[in-house]
Amino acid sequence: MSKVTGFLEFTRELPAKRPPQERINDYNEFIERYSDEKLNQQSARCMDCGVPFCHQGCPLGNVIPEFNDAVYRKSWKEAYDILSSTNNFPEFTGRICPAPCETSCVLGINAPVVTIEEIEKHIIEIAFDNGYVQPIIPHIRTGKKIAIVGSGPAGLAAASQLNYAGHTVVVFERDDAPGGLLRYGIPDFKLEKWVIDRRVKLMEEEGIVFKCNAEVGIDININDLLREYHAIVLAGGSTVPRDLNIPGRQLNGIHFAMDFLTQQNKRVSNKKVEGKDIFATGKNVVVIGGGDTGSDCVGTANRHKASSVTQFELLPKPPENRTAFMPWPTYPMILKTTSSHEEGVQRHWAIATKEFIGDDNGNLKALKIVDLEWKFTEENKPAQFVEVAGSETQIPCEVALLAMGFVHPLHKGLLNQLEIELDESGNVKATENSYHTNIPKIFTAGDMRRGQSLVVWAISEGRECARKVDEYLTGYSLLEAKDNNIFQKA
Repeated sequence: MSKVTGFLEFTRELPAKRPPQERINDYNEFIERYSDEKLNQQSARCMDCGVPFCHQGCPLGNVIPEFNDAVYRKSWKEAYDILSSTNNFPEFTGRICPAPCETSCVLGINAPVVTIEEIEKHIIEIAFDNGYVQPIIPHIRTGKKIAIVGSGPAGLAAASQLNYAGHTVVVFERDDAPGGLLRYGIPDFKLEKWVIDRRVKLMEEEGIVFKCNAEVGIDININDLLREYHAIVLAGGSTVPRDLNIPGRQLNGIHFAMDFLTQQNKRVSNKKVEGKDIFATGKNVVVIGGGDTGSDCVGTANRHKASSVTQFELLPKPPENRTAFMPWPTYPMILKTTSSHEEGVQRHWAIATKEFIGDDNGNLKALKIVDLEWKFTEENKPAQFVEVAGSETQIPCEVALLAMGFVHPLHKGLLNQLEIELDESGNVKATENSYHTNIPKIFTAGDMRRGQSLVVWAISEGRECARKVDEYLTGYSLLEAKDNNIFQKA
């Protein structure tokens, strides 16, 4: 590394953010860029550690020490070439990834870890600023046509890779614009949609065709695709939300988180909102679910100017630091405080919602809740719980947002028509070794295959699936494997 003592000289610093009281008045991104000096210092903290465990922590296998070194030397084109060789969309992961690479950083054994995610975002934005990001158009086309069903991160990654391999790629998207979860699940204050549009425009210039408002299985017959295309990749995501079927579920004011988030994303983009408007303005909002989707609901409810925002988590409160049961470099299940939490929320753990309580007009007015006492395994993992006697109470609530995750992809329509084989969780069955379903010509990747997961995992799955499709069509592939980065886009 160019600055072998950097980790001793500089400490971890994140870029400045606009103050919470200011940023909750709009839906714009609020994290500023590093100064040139700070970026240089943060990249200098990457150690000459011998065995970079950050590679193992990153689902994409990003070559992190090398691009950090290039950033320190201000060799921006080199940094971009290294990063883009393993990651098709650093502008997405640099904004919304939980950075498992950072929890594997060797420096994290006894010091604050390297700011890998922020450095990644700076590399790609500087690359765009300097004109390094240009369309990569294959010189030779193979004559093979591939249909990608779904334009979320897995579908986009698969499309991008297969196009680089020279195949003709068409992406089918049921919504009115590409992006999937990125467009209508992630709030604009975390990922402004011009970032997606910029990438989609580039992909179109590379030869990829996007067909929107086109739901395969509803608007488009799957048999037509099977006849026209040499291979099909199913990348529709995991979209069926987990419900909370307790008394009062039919009351007005109870919504799935994604319905709430999608509506607001459409408003920000000046698009028509379908169905009855969901607003949190002036209401007591309770978000049921403690994950990232729940956090996004908190941030959006605050921007709606909710009267109060509360977030419940069924599990007990996690520790603030690693314990003996979370040794480095494993991913630690520790307390996470997001930027949305900073903007105002009452957080409660080990809480179960027993009943939705309504008024005489059928509108939600309160929740009946109870405290939980958890029992743990020998590995200190929550195993089972009992309700705490005498802890049952009611809290006011006019809007309840269910953010408890997703159970599996939508079966109605396409998957049922195909009679495709599913695994025990209801996901499309295919192994990591092949990504091939039980139906000839049909592959699958992303959350539709592995279940609800991270955007970075979806990109990784899309890339790996593309390599298997390429091998299926041509007998071999020059697309790089995750652990064998041999394909450099020149």
